[in-house]
Amino acid sequence: MAAADSIWLRPERASRGPAPGYDRDALAAAGIALADAQGLAAVTMRAVADALGAGPASLYRYIATREELVELMVDRAHAGIRLPERTGDWLADLLALARETRRVTLDHPWLLDATATRTPLGPSTVAYLEHALAAVAEVDVPTRDKLEAIAVLSAVVAALARTEVAQARGGRTIPEWQQAQAAYLTHVAAAGEHPYLAAAFADQSAEPEPVEQLFTRIVTGVLTGLLRP
Repeated sequence: MAAADSIWLRPERASRGPAPGYDRDALAAAGIALADAQGLAAVTMRAVADALGAGPASLYRYIATREELVELMVDRAHAGIRLPERTGDWLADLLALARETRRVTLDHPWLLDATATRTPLGPSTVAYLEHALAAVAEVDVPTRDKLEAIAVLSAVVAALARTEVAQARGGRTIPEWQQAQAAYLTHVAAAGEHPYLAAAFADQSAEPEPVEQLFTRIVTGVLTGLLRP
Protein backbone atom coordinates (compact mmCIF):
# COMPACT_ATOMS: atom_id res chain seq x y z
CA MET A 1 0.00 0.00 0.00
CA ALA A 2 1.43 3.38 -1.01
CA ALA A 3 1.96 5.94 1.74
CA ALA A 4 -0.73 8.19 0.23
CA ASP A 5 -3.20 5.30 0.50
CA SER A 6 -2.54 4.64 4.19
CA ILE A 7 -5.69 4.72 6.27
CA TRP A 8 -3.81 6.78 8.85
CA LEU A 9 -3.27 9.59 6.32
CA ARG A 10 -6.92 9.81 5.31
CA PRO A 11 -9.74 11.67 7.09
CA GLU A 12 -11.96 9.58 9.37
CA ARG A 13 -14.66 9.64 6.70
CA ALA A 14 -15.52 11.34 3.43
CA SER A 15 -16.67 14.93 3.72
CA ARG A 16 -19.82 14.15 1.74
CA GLY A 17 -22.62 11.75 2.41
CA PRO A 18 -24.89 11.00 5.38
CA ALA A 19 -23.87 11.92 8.89
CA PRO A 20 -21.67 9.21 10.42
CA GLY A 21 -23.32 6.70 12.71
CA TYR A 22 -20.04 5.19 13.84
CA ASP A 23 -16.33 5.88 13.77
CA ARG A 24 -13.22 3.82 13.07
CA ASP A 25 -12.78 2.95 16.71
CA ALA A 26 -16.29 1.47 16.87
CA LEU A 27 -15.52 -0.66 13.82
CA ALA A 28 -12.25 -1.82 15.37
CA ALA A 29 -13.94 -2.64 18.68
CA ALA A 30 -16.61 -4.71 16.92
CA GLY A 31 -13.94 -6.53 14.91
CA ILE A 32 -11.90 -7.28 18.04
CA ALA A 33 -14.95 -8.68 19.84
CA LEU A 34 -15.56 -11.05 16.92
CA ALA A 35 -11.90 -12.07 16.66
CA ASP A 36 -11.58 -12.65 20.42
CA ALA A 37 -14.63 -14.91 20.38
CA GLN A 38 -14.25 -16.74 17.06
CA GLY A 39 -10.83 -16.02 15.57
CA LEU A 40 -9.64 -13.64 12.88
CA ALA A 41 -11.34 -15.56 10.07
CA ALA A 42 -14.72 -14.63 11.56
CA VAL A 43 -14.03 -10.96 10.97
CA THR A 44 -15.70 -9.95 7.71
CA MET A 45 -17.19 -6.67 6.63
CA ARG A 46 -20.67 -8.22 6.83
CA ALA A 47 -20.07 -9.70 10.30
CA VAL A 48 -18.83 -6.38 11.68
CA ALA A 49 -21.74 -4.55 10.07
CA ASP A 50 -24.18 -7.04 11.58
CA ALA A 51 -22.57 -6.56 15.00
CA LEU A 52 -23.10 -2.83 14.67
CA GLY A 53 -26.65 -3.18 13.34
CA ALA A 54 -25.67 -1.60 10.04
CA GLY A 55 -25.48 -2.57 6.40
CA PRO A 56 -22.11 -3.71 4.99
CA ALA A 57 -22.05 -0.85 2.51
CA SER A 58 -22.06 1.68 5.34
CA LEU A 59 -18.63 0.47 6.51
CA TYR A 60 -17.07 1.69 3.28
CA ARG A 61 -17.64 5.26 4.39
CA TYR A 62 -14.83 4.64 6.90
CA ILE A 63 -12.59 1.94 5.41
CA ALA A 64 -11.85 0.66 1.92
CA THR A 65 -11.03 -2.99 2.59
CA ARG A 66 -11.09 -5.74 5.20
CA GLU A 67 -7.30 -5.33 5.42
CA GLU A 68 -7.84 -1.79 6.67
CA LEU A 69 -10.35 -3.07 9.22
CA VAL A 70 -7.76 -5.55 10.53
CA GLU A 71 -5.21 -2.73 10.63
CA LEU A 72 -7.54 -0.70 12.84
CA MET A 73 -8.10 -3.74 15.06
CA VAL A 74 -4.36 -4.37 15.47
CA ASP A 75 -3.72 -0.77 16.45
CA ARG A 76 -6.60 -0.71 18.92
CA ALA A 77 -5.35 -3.94 20.51
CA HIS A 78 -1.80 -2.60 20.67
CA ALA A 79 -3.13 0.45 22.50
CA GLY A 80 -3.63 -1.98 25.40
CA ILE A 81 0.13 -2.41 25.76
CA ARG A 82 0.95 -0.35 28.84
CA LEU A 83 4.23 1.37 28.07
CA PRO A 84 6.23 0.94 31.30
CA GLU A 85 8.01 3.84 32.90
CA ARG A 86 11.65 3.86 31.85
CA THR A 87 14.17 3.11 34.60
CA GLY A 88 17.38 3.88 32.74
CA ASP A 89 18.24 0.17 32.60
CA TRP A 90 17.68 -0.61 28.92
CA LEU A 91 17.47 -4.36 29.41
CA ALA A 92 14.95 -4.13 32.25
CA ASP A 93 12.90 -1.63 30.27
CA LEU A 94 12.76 -3.80 27.15
CA LEU A 95 11.94 -6.86 29.24
CA ALA A 96 9.02 -4.98 30.82
CA LEU A 97 7.84 -3.98 27.34
CA ALA A 98 8.16 -7.58 26.14
CA ARG A 99 6.08 -8.85 29.06
CA GLU A 100 3.37 -6.30 28.31
CA THR A 101 3.37 -7.32 24.65
CA ARG A 102 3.05 -10.98 25.64
CA ARG A 103 0.14 -10.18 27.94
CA VAL A 104 -1.80 -8.36 25.22
CA THR A 105 -1.01 -11.05 22.66
CA LEU A 106 -2.28 -13.80 24.94
CA ASP A 107 -5.42 -11.74 25.56
CA HIS A 108 -5.93 -11.42 21.78
CA PRO A 109 -4.39 -14.51 20.13
CA TRP A 110 -5.69 -13.48 16.70
CA LEU A 111 -2.95 -10.82 16.71
CA LEU A 112 -0.50 -13.61 15.87
CA ASP A 113 -2.28 -14.20 12.56
CA ALA A 114 -2.98 -10.51 11.91
CA THR A 115 0.72 -9.61 12.21
CA ALA A 116 2.23 -12.81 10.79
CA THR A 117 3.52 -11.17 7.61
CA ARG A 118 3.65 -7.52 8.66
CA THR A 119 2.83 -5.27 11.59
CA PRO A 120 0.69 -2.29 10.53
CA LEU A 121 2.26 0.97 11.64
CA GLY A 122 -0.67 2.71 13.24
CA PRO A 123 -0.36 5.28 16.05
CA SER A 124 -0.16 2.71 18.86
CA THR A 125 2.54 0.71 17.11
CA VAL A 126 4.50 3.90 16.41
CA ALA A 127 4.23 4.80 20.12
CA TYR A 128 5.59 1.35 20.99
CA LEU A 129 8.53 1.83 18.63
CA GLU A 130 9.26 5.28 20.04
CA HIS A 131 9.20 3.88 23.59
CA ALA A 132 11.54 1.03 22.69
CA LEU A 133 13.98 3.36 20.92
CA ALA A 134 13.97 5.70 23.91
CA ALA A 135 14.84 2.74 26.15
CA VAL A 136 17.97 1.97 24.11
CA ALA A 137 18.89 5.57 23.29
CA GLU A 138 22.09 5.42 25.35
CA VAL A 139 23.19 1.97 24.17
CA ASP A 140 26.43 2.39 22.21
CA VAL A 141 25.48 0.49 19.06
CA PRO A 142 24.41 1.75 15.61
CA THR A 143 20.79 2.79 15.14
CA ARG A 144 20.37 0.01 12.59
CA ASP A 145 21.24 -2.54 15.27
CA LYS A 146 18.69 -1.02 17.65
CA LEU A 147 15.90 -1.19 15.07
CA GLU A 148 16.82 -4.76 14.19
CA ALA A 149 16.90 -5.76 17.86
CA ILE A 150 13.42 -4.30 18.43
CA ALA A 151 12.12 -6.18 15.39
CA VAL A 152 13.71 -9.43 16.58
CA LEU A 153 12.27 -8.84 20.07
CA SER A 154 8.78 -8.58 18.61
CA ALA A 155 9.32 -11.75 16.58
CA VAL A 156 10.61 -13.70 19.60
CA VAL A 157 7.71 -12.59 21.80
CA ALA A 158 5.26 -13.60 19.05
CA ALA A 159 6.94 -17.00 18.62
CA LEU A 160 6.83 -17.74 22.35
CA ALA A 161 3.22 -16.54 22.61
CA ARG A 162 2.25 -18.69 19.62
CA THR A 163 3.64 -21.75 21.40
CA GLU A 164 1.73 -20.86 24.57
CA VAL A 165 -1.51 -20.40 22.65
CA ALA A 166 -1.09 -23.62 20.66
CA GLN A 167 -0.37 -25.70 23.76
CA ALA A 168 -3.23 -24.11 25.71
CA ARG A 169 -5.62 -25.04 22.91
CA GLY A 170 -4.36 -28.61 23.22
CA GLY A 171 -4.98 -28.57 26.96
CA ARG A 172 -1.30 -28.46 27.98
CA THR A 173 0.90 -25.95 29.72
CA ILE A 174 4.34 -25.08 28.39
CA PRO A 175 6.10 -27.13 31.14
CA GLU A 176 3.92 -30.13 30.26
CA TRP A 177 4.78 -29.73 26.59
CA GLN A 178 8.47 -29.42 27.45
CA GLN A 179 8.32 -32.62 29.46
CA ALA A 180 6.64 -34.49 26.61
CA GLN A 181 9.25 -33.24 24.13
CA ALA A 182 12.10 -34.10 26.48
CA ALA A 183 10.74 -37.60 27.08
CA TYR A 184 10.61 -38.29 23.36
CA LEU A 185 14.07 -36.88 22.62
CA THR A 186 15.58 -38.72 25.59
CA HIS A 187 14.12 -41.94 24.19
CA VAL A 188 15.61 -41.19 20.77
CA ALA A 189 19.00 -40.29 22.23
CA ALA A 190 19.10 -43.51 24.26
CA ALA A 191 19.43 -45.50 21.04
CA GLY A 192 23.03 -44.27 20.78
CA GLU A 193 22.79 -42.81 17.30
CA HIS A 194 22.70 -39.18 18.43
CA PRO A 195 25.58 -38.66 20.89
CA TYR A 196 25.38 -34.85 20.92
CA LEU A 197 21.67 -34.99 21.61
CA ALA A 198 22.28 -37.50 24.40
CA ALA A 199 24.95 -35.26 25.93
CA ALA A 200 22.66 -32.23 25.70
CA PHE A 201 19.84 -33.99 27.52
CA ALA A 202 22.17 -35.44 30.11
CA ASP A 203 22.84 -31.86 31.22
CA GLN A 204 19.15 -30.91 31.45
CA SER A 205 17.36 -30.53 34.76
CA ALA A 206 14.50 -32.92 35.37
CA GLU A 207 12.36 -30.05 36.64
CA PRO A 208 10.40 -28.17 33.94
CA GLU A 209 11.08 -24.45 33.73
CA PRO A 210 8.19 -22.14 34.67
CA VAL A 211 6.92 -20.25 31.63
CA GLU A 212 7.67 -16.79 33.07
CA GLN A 213 11.25 -17.84 33.80
CA LEU A 214 11.60 -19.36 30.33
CA PHE A 215 10.29 -16.17 28.73
CA THR A 216 12.66 -13.96 30.71
CA ARG A 217 15.67 -16.16 30.02
CA ILE A 218 15.10 -16.34 26.26
CA VAL A 219 14.29 -12.66 25.81
CA THR A 220 17.27 -11.62 27.95
CA GLY A 221 19.59 -13.82 25.93
CA VAL A 222 18.34 -12.42 22.64
CA LEU A 223 18.57 -8.79 23.71
CA THR A 224 21.99 -9.02 25.32
CA GLY A 225 23.30 -10.90 22.29
CA LEU A 226 22.07 -8.19 19.93
CA LEU A 227 22.63 -5.01 21.94
CA ARG A 228 25.47 -5.59 24.38
CA PRO A 229 28.10 -3.01 23.29
